[in-house]
Amino acid sequence: MLLAAVHRNVSAIECKSSGSRAKSTALATHSPPHNNNNNSMLRLRRNCAFKFCPLSAVLSNAIPPKAGSDNHISGSSSNNNHTHTNNKHTNNNTGRCTATGEKKNDCASQDMLNMWNSWRKAQQQILERRAREDRKDKRAKGISDVAQRQPVEYQKIDMEALDGSVLESGIYDDRPMLFFGKDEYTKQVVANPEEMQNILKSFHNFRDIIESMGNDHHEADFGLGTPKVLTEEPESIDPFEAIEPYINPLDKSKPSSVTAVATPNANAAVIAKSKKRFKSKVHVNEEQERLAKQRALNINLNTYLNVVRKSTLPHMSEGLMTIHLYNILLHGYAGKGSFDRVEELFKLIEEDGLAFNEQTYVAVFECLGRLEPDEQNQQLISKYIAKAENEGFSLNQIMDQSKFVADQRDIALDAIRRLRPDFKPVYVPPQLGYDNELLNHLNEHVLPIRGYSTAQLEQLAREQLKIELDGSITIKSIEKSKEFANSEKCRERLKELEETWRKQITSAIVRDLNTLRAQVRFKPHGFMNYYTYLKTLDTSHFADILIKELYKLAEGSETFSPTVGQLYKELGQKVQQRYKIEQKKHNGTLEKIGEIYSSYCELWDSGKSQDNTRQAWQRLVHEQRESGPSMDLPEVPWPSNVLTGVGRFLYNILMRDIKIDAHVMRLKSKTKASATQTQNMLPAFYTLFRNQGRFVKEEVKPHPVLSRLLRASRQQTLTFDSNLVPMLCPPQPWSTPHNGGYLLNKSELIRLPHQAIQQWDRIAASNPQHLYPALDSLNQLASVPWRVNTQLLDVIIEVFQNGGNAKLDVPQPPSSLPPLPTLPAKDVDGNAASNADRAKQFRDKLGHRRKQAEMYSLWCDALYRLSLAQHYRDKVFWLPHNMDFRGRVYPVPPHLNHLGSDLARSMLIFDQAQPLGVDGFSWLKLHCINLTGLKKRDSVRERLLYAEEIMPEILDSADNPLTGRMWWSKSDEPWQTLACCMEIANVYRSADPAAYLSRFPIHQDGSCNGLQHYAALGRDEAGARSVNLAPSAIPQDVYSAVAVLVERSRKTDAQNGLHVAEALAGFVRRKVIKQTVMTTVYGVTRYGARLQIARQLKDIDEFPKDWVWPASTYLTTKTFESLREMFTSTREIQDWFTECARLISGVCSQNVEWITPLGLPVVQPYNRQEMKHSPRTGFKVSSNFSMDMYERPNILKQKNAFPPNFIHSLDSSHMMLTSLHCERQGITFVSVHDCFWTHANTVPELNRMCREQFVALHSQPILEQLSQFMRHTYSFKDNDFTNDGSVEDLSKRQLNRTLKQLPQKGDFDLRNVLDSVYFFS
Repeated sequence: MLLAAVHRNVSAIECKSSGSRAKSTALATHSPPHNNNNNSMLRLRRNCAFKFCPLSAVLSNAIPPKAGSDNHISGSSSNNNHTHTNNKHTNNNTGRCTATGEKKNDCASQDMLNMWNSWRKAQQQILERRAREDRKDKRAKGISDVAQRQPVEYQKIDMEALDGSVLESGIYDDRPMLFFGKDEYTKQVVANPEEMQNILKSFHNFRDIIESMGNDHHEADFGLGTPKVLTEEPESIDPFEAIEPYINPLDKSKPSSVTAVATPNANAAVIAKSKKRFKSKVHVNEEQERLAKQRALNINLNTYLNVVRKSTLPHMSEGLMTIHLYNILLHGYAGKGSFDRVEELFKLIEEDGLAFNEQTYVAVFECLGRLEPDEQNQQLISKYIAKAENEGFSLNQIMDQSKFVADQRDIALDAIRRLRPDFKPVYVPPQLGYDNELLNHLNEHVLPIRGYSTAQLEQLAREQLKIELDGSITIKSIEKSKEFANSEKCRERLKELEETWRKQITSAIVRDLNTLRAQVRFKPHGFMNYYTYLKTLDTSHFADILIKELYKLAEGSETFSPTVGQLYKELGQKVQQRYKIEQKKHNGTLEKIGEIYSSYCELWDSGKSQDNTRQAWQRLVHEQRESGPSMDLPEVPWPSNVLTGVGRFLYNILMRDIKIDAHVMRLKSKTKASATQTQNMLPAFYTLFRNQGRFVKEEVKPHPVLSRLLRASRQQTLTFDSNLVPMLCPPQPWSTPHNGGYLLNKSELIRLPHQAIQQWDRIAASNPQHLYPALDSLNQLASVPWRVNTQLLDVIIEVFQNGGNAKLDVPQPPSSLPPLPTLPAKDVDGNAASNADRAKQFRDKLGHRRKQAEMYSLWCDALYRLSLAQHYRDKVFWLPHNMDFRGRVYPVPPHLNHLGSDLARSMLIFDQAQPLGVDGFSWLKLHCINLTGLKKRDSVRERLLYAEEIMPEILDSADNPLTGRMWWSKSDEPWQTLACCMEIANVYRSADPAAYLSRFPIHQDGSCNGLQHYAALGRDEAGARSVNLAPSAIPQDVYSAVAVLVERSRKTDAQNGLHVAEALAGFVRRKVIKQTVMTTVYGVTRYGARLQIARQLKDIDEFPKDWVWPASTYLTTKTFESLREMFTSTREIQDWFTECARLISGVCSQNVEWITPLGLPVVQPYNRQEMKHSPRTGFKVSSNFSMDMYERPNILKQKNAFPPNFIHSLDSSHMMLTSLHCERQGITFVSVHDCFWTHANTVPELNRMCREQFVALHSQPILEQLSQFMRHTYSFKDNDFTNDGSVEDLSKRQLNRTLKQLPQKGDFDLRNVLDSVYFFS
């Protein structure tokens, strides 16, 4: 087969023009030998314009070598200034180029144990030659222009005289090369111009890509310790050398041996330069930089080996860093029964000084179990059993502590039972209970969830599995749009185009993968590119991914498009997601999940279990450990650099191979005339550059013809990824940090940026029992079944399809925005428009465009939400949950959930109905009045009386939501109010309200919850009363209280003649300062507070607009002063948090971390990012990427974010405590952060547990425990001080003092919270 490929470092016959060497890429075509087992190779220079002479003439020696010239391999003058190396030899053959040697196998299967010593020797020789040639070239500069324009000549090379180690080393020229063989297919290709054009197309497509990416960033290959060769002249230092010695993490030698390679004659300036003080904006010191590189290499190797062991394994010639990486290779060879390779790895393990662990022995037994059970096999099994037992590993321990995929467990057991037939492994059951002072009393049975039969749940699970295996779900859109006359014709053409695109994509994938395969083939060992990752899927999968992305891009808005970087990452993530699904299908995980989930469904039906969902799942997994794969396998995510590289590969195909006919919209029938009409094929996508804040980003746009075709075809469907929609069955419970959520799709437990690995390390090092509270709370929230409120949904869809309504927060389409008035060329007096008028028009246009973009974004969000709600309107569904790094929980599906706006919350109700009971109807009416916001300062009794007064309005709203008096539309939360009115009407008209089965959720909302936690931490009496921690007859309103203090201060200033205070007379209102008071606890800055207040003042029509900015500055200062006066302890605690974080991040150069009261480790992921753009390294896997634990923290973000983040971790702990106690009592519980939902009949129980858990939480010494943790983690010891009075020494002492200086506390009694009616109401 003829392989067309681009290869940067392959050369054979040189195309010479006697001129300067131009940097060039390479075109390589590979085929079996052509004549007498010789390979004919044609090398072309790029500056020859790639005009190929007839290949048949080349093969028949039509172009003889230059008379008297020596054949040689030359290196191009690349960016590294490498000069050519002459390998002189004599070729007595005819003019054909000859080469001998066996055909090479794929790169991944090349024998890395062979050629290693010869490679190092050859590489060193080449480097020395290049240094000498470089000096010669510098002395012989001056090549005339006439010489540069001399005709092209080709020079033959006898490959027999070439040492094979040169090709193995990868140090050769950057020239195109063609390989020709002798088979019939090769002859056909050579004789077929179209086939040759395909080869040239492959080269032209990749030439610019590889050059543009490969020259941006120079990095050493993986696993290579390049020898350093310093000659006597400073300018001859080879570009491979680094001024700072590179310490190969795979090298077992000491660091000092690396620098010993340098000769004594090395330039003193170079040596002096290596001793300069370490400078980096990202890393703290050289040690951190080295650890970051080593960790990055470890991650890359881990991912790479996990992928490559599924196909063809590499052969190792150098050691790896950990036994874990060796185990991956061992299992790969064990799966093939290659015990010889396993023994070779044992030698490397011994050389590295690593010890076997349980997983190593399992790999050995698996390998031996796949071999024939002869006498030698049994002796080996006996040998390694004895070795394991001598090292303290029992067979039970080996089987219990190891992880298995596919049939590994069964094969290993079979090998052991060849010697010990009666062996049956004993697996240690998991720890199921809590290890937390706040939760130890819950280590008992939980009331089960009922309502679904085993058959129902199994059918739902089958439907869910089908969706996840498909990878996406397509639903009908609710968009109301008129049908175009040519819609049907456009749909047909779009379908034809899709078939054509799919063929083009498939062909391009094969072509470009062959290119990468050839690139890797002749690279040095240790080189890793994306070929291995891209070979994990079939071309059909890539075609599906690109077709879906193609439609998504084509349907985008005019004002927003994804950037190229975003598209790289998104495409890479989709490839990884599909790979994970395919992996589970083939390694037995899918089948075992089905078996365990079936048993899980039986527990839901029977209700016999006394476990919560996590404990039940763990028991079922443990019971089925006898055979099959392990269920607690931590998935190995691809590093961000791999995702980007894989996405870039697909992006190049999307941009270069997807074409569209510019005449496709013409409606002529397919007559003979139209059939012969020439097509104008153009790229379907292009890029443009657009300002995004301070940066200019490259965005991807569809061709206008493609956009018009899609609009005309009026696609009435929407497609969502399967991990973005609700589940049709109960989610898999979180049992480990890596297993939970969707059945097959990967769900992340914690939402973290890709560079944040420090928190994952803390979680991995934690006792699993310390994570159970957070996992169980997520499981409890995910176990609540939902359904759509169809009665309300129909009303919302009607409003949406009729153009939306801004007052009701139903987004309007951008077309509803009135156009801007045009600026006349001349005014009424005949004068031209002034510069000020034109500038104003330009600003108005920008604002108009921004408003259009905002409207379109909101409209799309509503379209997705309503379309999904319509799709699930008659179905029960579940929402898997995860959390952010602070512990705050969120539903995983982003479009249809109970978080978000008033409209989003109003559409969902509980699936399981419960009778209202005696007080349920009263709670329903009280909830309705709370939603309106009309009686915030009134007592519960007054609110219920008001509900009876307006009952006619409530009933009218329910009966005639859009045609009646629409009382509900004046509410603070109109759609939730309307939904509640509908439920009240149903109950009001029922025969027995107490027996009415209600699905409606009732909310209990915290009263400025952040300040509640601050007041409880500081035991602040005044602050506690203002946020309803203390009992009172009517609810206290902290916003009104702050407004009173601000108004008092304003009056004093006005009396003293301050003009801004006089201008604010009558305008210091609760609404003006509410947002600032609410967000001050979450770290709002003075600038942000000023913007908030200015926005409120602008909305007051009577307020003079000239005073908006001065008044907002004044009110910001007064609001902060009033808060400090009212919440003294709060401000002191906040200041202590800020100062601790400033010193930790500034003095220690570490991220701020802590452990929540429920045991969840938290690390703030704010670091300096030196590189705004990811380095491009062609198609080679980059060796470095950002990791927070090795980088300098962003001090400003660390100190500003610590106070709000710590409070968020406390409110999430309170929510989780309430969640777990409700679960134990069988009470439905749902959380929207500090707003708790339940059925109407269980509100009293929820209120009781909410208050009890708040008191229990703050009865813990939270600040004392935080101070102790930070002192243990960050404090300096006595021997760390220099006692020289330096700034550094004083800063260390200040850190130690600050961490010990706890804020003063008040004398508020927390038990008052138990009797406070308005604490949560």
